Amino acid sequence: GNGGIINTLQRYYCQIRGGRCALVSCLPREEQIGRCSSGGRKCCRRKK
Repeated sequence: GNGGIINTLQRYYCQIRGGRCALVSCLPREEQIGRCSSGGRKCCRRKK
């Protein structure tokens, strides 16, 4: 399937937007701005 391509794109967009991919959940001072994979990894970014 195309799962790998979608995951790569989501990770790429996350990094472009200044975020990082969290294994479990975002840190208290971060906000979730997206997903990094279909497995539930979250894209987190520091709150300003």
